Amino acid sequence: MGMSDRIEAFITELLKDDTDEWLELKRNELASVFGCAPSQINYVIQTRFSPERGYAVESRRGGGGCLKIRRIRSADGLTRHTIELTGDSLDEKTARGFITNLLRQDVTDEKTARLMTSAITDSTLGAFPERDKVRAKILKNMLSVL
Repeated sequence: MGMSDRIEAFITELLKDDTDEWLELKRNELASVFGCAPSQINYVIQTRFSPERGYAVESRRGGGGCLKIRRIRSADGLTRHTIELTGDSLDEKTARGFITNLLRQDVTDEKTARLMTSAITDSTLGAFPERDKVRAKILKNMLSVL
C-alpha cells in the first residue's frame, strides 16, 4: 500500500467516527505521523477527498495548516452540495466524477447514472464554445429531479 493510500485510509477511518461533524486535522502533525511532507497531505486531500467525491473541505494556511473535512452523507445534502459545486460551467471529467459519487453513495441507481452520463458527454454535446455551460445546466436540472 502506497503512502497516499495509507493517508487516505487513516483519514477515512477517522471520518467514520464523526457522523456529520467536521474532522479537524493539522497538516504538519499528520505529515509527521506518516513521515512525509505536508504537500503529500495536500495531494491526498485534493485528490481523494474532493467535492466530486462527496466531501466538503476547508483549509487554512499558516501555523501548521488546519484541515477540516466533512463527508456529505444524506442524499438531499449530497444533491444540494453537488448542485452548488457545479457552478455555471462544468467539464466532462468533473461531471462524471459527480455522477460516480452519486452512484457510490446510493443517491441514484446504475441505470440512471448511465443515462445522466450519456447526456453530459462531449460526444453528446458536440464541440461548441458554450458546451461546458450547457453541461452544467443539464446536470443541475437532472440533480433537481433526483
